[in-house]
Amino acid sequence: MSAHTNPSKITEDDFTGYDLIVVGSGFFGLTVAERAATQLDKRVLVLERREHIGGNAYSEPEPETGIEVHRYGAHLFHTSNKRVWDYVNQFTDFTNYQHRVFAKYQGQVYSLPMNLGLINQFFGKSHTPDEARELIAQQASEIDTKDAQNLEEKGISLIGRPLYEAFIRGYTAKQWQTDPKELSASIITRLPVRYTFDNRYFNDTYEGLPVDGYTAWLERMADHPNIEVRLNVDYFDVREAIPAGTPTLYTGPLDRYFGYVEGSLGWRTLDFEQEVVPTGDFQGTSVMNYSDEHVPYTRIHEFRHFHPERDYPKDKTVIVREYSRFAGDTDEPYYPINTQEDREKLERYRELAKREATERNVLFGGRLGTYKYLDMHMAIGSALAAFDNKIGPHLADGAPLDGSLDA
Repeated sequence: MSAHTNPSKITEDDFTGYDLIVVGSGFFGLTVAERAATQLDKRVLVLERREHIGGNAYSEPEPETGIEVHRYGAHLFHTSNKRVWDYVNQFTDFTNYQHRVFAKYQGQVYSLPMNLGLINQFFGKSHTPDEARELIAQQASEIDTKDAQNLEEKGISLIGRPLYEAFIRGYTAKQWQTDPKELSASIITRLPVRYTFDNRYFNDTYEGLPVDGYTAWLERMADHPNIEVRLNVDYFDVREAIPAGTPTLYTGPLDRYFGYVEGSLGWRTLDFEQEVVPTGDFQGTSVMNYSDEHVPYTRIHEFRHFHPERDYPKDKTVIVREYSRFAGDTDEPYYPINTQEDREKLERYRELAKREATERNVLFGGRLGTYKYLDMHMAIGSALAAFDNKIGPHLADGAPLDGSLDA
């Protein structure tokens, strides 16, 4: 990998000879770059504005303890898509980690997702699955789902007031910095309750964490003689030097590409507070949610528990408190808010994106480039489809680029 630090000295010669420019080195961009290089023998240049590869999936050892920390929040790989699973196993082996989450509410710890164990513990009584179903249905009957006017009413109509107020209300208020009575009912479509003791968080066929960490996995994807990655390069500082018509995959923020001509799209962001704690185990699990509204953070990650097979220090651990808020202009965008106003802006950006593909050979992809929340497996699957259906045919045979934002 190389790094340019003085964009003013960059000329068109720096971008000559590449068959494809990829803007951003997250999973979407690297998947397309890897496919173009290995399947079509094309030369690919990846531009990354950060000082490291991998986008938000980047991980690194905490210096004092050596514990691997996911710098931009916990990343948990899971998928039921066999094609995606077979693809990623070319670059890494996976552990047998299965994600489980717990929630702290009023000094007590409960197992999530909401299941028979949580119901029995919360209501202080043993219920059979049928008894639990009847109890929740009775409590949820307070409000008919079709009559729900806001998120709070929708939540109560799905799981009843007691569980909503304990596990959804405070957490949601912190996530959105808004009273749930002021949030749209459309934000939640379902709140799953399991009437078994199963507390595995994901239901996917395949699940695990990369044995050597995310950064090693991502670096292997880019480790090909046809791929060059340039770090510390902001696309917007250099795009005038890219020869006109060079096929380009852009995975940065969609609205920024077009100079916010249709307005800024709304995002939520996350803040992280990392601490080395002088104990071998802080909370006994990888993720603890904090449901009480008066606790300012939404959850605490303890990263040693993601890799119990590793030989980490016995007297120190790393915890990261996570805070959620609306993203400002200079914040890292994480989750699309998707209000009606955002969706109207997005439709206008979609039309601009189609035109950009036709006129300038630029395609948009990934979470930021399509204004969609994509888990890692979704980003990889979408990138494979985009390569199969759009980018590959264009690079191989000169087929016109389809600029729609769906793969």
